[in-house]
Amino acid sequence: MDTALSTAVLLLATAVVVVVICRRLNLPALVGYLIVGISIGPNALGWLSDQESTRHLAEFGVVFLMFSIGLEFSLPKFMTMRALVFGLGGAQVLLTLGLVLAVAMMSGFGWQVGVALGGAIAMSSTAILGKMLAERLELGSVHGRQIMGVLLFQDLAVVPLLILLPTFAAPSSNLWGELGLAAVKVTVALTLLLGLGQRIVRPWFHLVAARKSSELFVLNVLLFTLLLSWLTDLAGLSLALGAFVAGMLISETEYRIQVEEDIKPFRDILLGLFFVTVGALLDLRVVWEHLLVVMALVVAFLVAKAVIATLLSRAFGADTGTAIRVGLALAGAGEFGFVLVSRTGELGVVPDATLQLVLAALLVSMLLSPFIVQHSDRLVHRWVRSEWMQRAIALHEIAVRSMGVQGHVIICGYGRTGQNLARVLEQETQQFIALDLDPQRIREAAIAGESVVFGDAARKEVLMAAGLMRAAALVITYTDTPSALRILTHAREVRPELPVIVRTVDDSDIETLQAAGAAEVVAEVMEGSLMLASHALMLLGTPLHRVLKRIRLTREQRYSLFRGFFRGASDGDDAEPVRLHSVMLPPGAAAIGRTLDQVKLESAHVEVTAIRRRNIRSLDPTPETLLSEGDVVVLRGRESDLAVAEMLLLQG
Repeated sequence: MDTALSTAVLLLATAVVVVVICRRLNLPALVGYLIVGISIGPNALGWLSDQESTRHLAEFGVVFLMFSIGLEFSLPKFMTMRALVFGLGGAQVLLTLGLVLAVAMMSGFGWQVGVALGGAIAMSSTAILGKMLAERLELGSVHGRQIMGVLLFQDLAVVPLLILLPTFAAPSSNLWGELGLAAVKVTVALTLLLGLGQRIVRPWFHLVAARKSSELFVLNVLLFTLLLSWLTDLAGLSLALGAFVAGMLISETEYRIQVEEDIKPFRDILLGLFFVTVGALLDLRVVWEHLLVVMALVVAFLVAKAVIATLLSRAFGADTGTAIRVGLALAGAGEFGFVLVSRTGELGVVPDATLQLVLAALLVSMLLSPFIVQHSDRLVHRWVRSEWMQRAIALHEIAVRSMGVQGHVIICGYGRTGQNLARVLEQETQQFIALDLDPQRIREAAIAGESVVFGDAARKEVLMAAGLMRAAALVITYTDTPSALRILTHAREVRPELPVIVRTVDDSDIETLQAAGAAEVVAEVMEGSLMLASHALMLLGTPLHRVLKRIRLTREQRYSLFRGFFRGASDGDDAEPVRLHSVMLPPGAAAIGRTLDQVKLESAHVEVTAIRRRNIRSLDPTPETLLSEGDVVVLRGRESDLAVAEMLLLQG
């Protein structure tokens, strides 16, 4: 593998295969890139030689990563979270770095080695933890906010650490002079770049954006990022500092979101290449020869970081259960740890043998991080007795709120969609109880007198406390398919006849959700398209009745529950409105073994909109459809007619 082209083909082929496998196993792609580097690097199969060009290309991954961090930097955001970011986050990094520094000096290493390794070990994975917290709907929880606050500070701490590392490689006699010179350079560079940049960036980006060329816009972003990186590198500072400043400058403009989307493909691809080169640094033979030392380091890293973060979380007012969750989440290593280790290895600050052991320990701790977070609740419940009491109190609050409520709607998620749904239900005098995990939102809604409580709707006991056995319907208003599937599983086990309506972004998960028992799945893309079509037709001069007819026909094809809704009689303010009603056929029901035609439901003036059988939902059942035990027959009609139809199904 001598040519650059063959190296590129090799990297792409192995990366694609391994990342696909990692995705199938729900592991971060970052792990896949590291495994690729370990496997094909010079210390293993040897397919990837230690090429200077490969390392230079990989450096751009770090550049664009630091640019993205600068892009996310928002002074108002940091001010609102300053206690968590600078207080909790700063204390976590400094204490971890200080502990590693003390151990390094007691082991005979210089303080430079302690600072370099301490900074790397202090980092946790923003990519892994951010994704897992979002999937578990815990970003708004107390421990979620503390974790994100610490991660934000860690991201910022990488910048000064990357600036300090080159000074550590200087001779000891010149070290303090190099540090002082670096501080002066950083101050001058930031003053010039931020001072002049704020006056230039916005007008220049206005000028480029006015050309209305996406290609030109992307080229301008790349030029701006690499130009500032080159200037800081020219000043003897790191490329990362210039990229970070570039991101900060653009974050203050209205082009931030567009730039973030444009730069993402470059960042992800080059960052993947960077982690391949990091994996290639690891010598498996050294790790195997010192396997017990590596395992001891993994345990030491995990325990020390978890204890420090837990104690700090308690000091910042969290209860014991929350503090342990924070500690367990932050125990693993992060992607910036590998950035610092790689830079440390290039500069020769740390002996190679030590670097190999630390690199292996960081890699293993990162691999363990998702599993630790996944089982954190179970560990907290085992270690903290008060956790069960707190959960019981929370469930009691939900149960008290839902007590005495009959035929209500359980709203899972009280964001914008949930709140709009609640207002419609209130206008129709329909009772509801909403579950949400955002304490601030719940507090403000509770002050306003709205029926919303703190609770994870994906937990069976929370749904039961919210009155699942007495509810008339359940609506999942947030677009999280894994969580929706858990809710559907609980509802199916306890109330298989309960209609559950699920919201999704698009049509990709409709079949999965319907197979899990959803009565209806509402896709935002579908509804948005209908509104766009109706406005377009109206502006084109299409008569209103034709627009309404077209929308009605489209909805009838997509949603079974809308069939017949626009037909006149049921749309008025009747004393007895049309309703939906689900009837499950228990053992011994009269309709079992008979067809819909034989049951003669048409005599009750009701419509069968769907039949759910073993979680498979059938629309447009025919008169020849044979009914079986356990079937859920979804009926539509007036309340008195629905009662007659239920008797026909159950008693004959």
